[in-house]
Amino acid sequence: MSENYIGIIKEDKVYPIIRTKEPEQAIETAKALVEGGIRVLEINVENPSLYKAISEVSKFAHVCAGGIITAMQADAAFESGAKLIASPIFQMNMVKISKNRRVPFIAGASTANEAYNAWKSRIPLIKLYPTDAMGGVQYIEEILRQMPFLSLMPTGNIKLGEVVTYIKAGAAAVGVGRDFYLGFTPKEITQRTKEIIKEVKDFTEWTQK
Repeated sequence: MSENYIGIIKEDKVYPIIRTKEPEQAIETAKALVEGGIRVLEINVENPSLYKAISEVSKFAHVCAGGIITAMQADAAFESGAKLIASPIFQMNMVKISKNRRVPFIAGASTANEAYNAWKSRIPLIKLYPTDAMGGVQYIEEILRQMPFLSLMPTGNIKLGEVVTYIKAGAAAVGVGRDFYLGFTPKEITQRTKEIIKEVKDFTEWTQK
C-alpha cells in the first residue's frame, strides 16, 4: 500500500461519511470537507451513479467506498479510484478481496462478538454501527473495557459535538454522517470541518502533555 490510509484516519480521528443518492451533491460536499482539512472520507455507494462521484473525488482526496457487500461492488469501487472499502457487515469474502488487492477494509460490526471476530481476521479498523442505537458512548466504553485492543470507529447518527466524547471513551476514530453537512452550504461545511479538526487536535495535544 502506497499510503497508510487507516493511519491517516486514526490520526485525524474525524471521518466524514457522505450519504446521498446524487453524485454531484457528493462531489460538492467532498470538496467542502477537503477544503476544511479532511484527508480521507467515505462515499456510501447508495446506487451505481455514486461511482462517478468516487472517480471525481479521488482526484483530490483519498476515498473510501462505503456500503460495499459484494465482489462486483468492490471491483467497481476500485476501478473508480477508491483507496479503501467499507462494509456495514463483517464477511470473509471482503477480507479476501482486501488481502488479494492489498487495500484496507473497514469492516462493520454491531456486537462485541462481531468486533472480536473482525479483529481476529486482522481488520485494522472496525466500524461499530449503529452505535447510537446500541447505547452510544457507554456501549463503546463497555466493549473496550473488556477488549481494549480493539480499534473501533463508532458510526450511526453521531453528531459533530459528540466526537471528542467518543475519543475520550477510547474510539480510534469517529464516523460522522449527515450531521456534518446536511442543511449547510459548502462554505459552512468547510467552517464546521475546520472547527472540529481544531477541537480534536486541541484535545489530542492536551492529553499528550
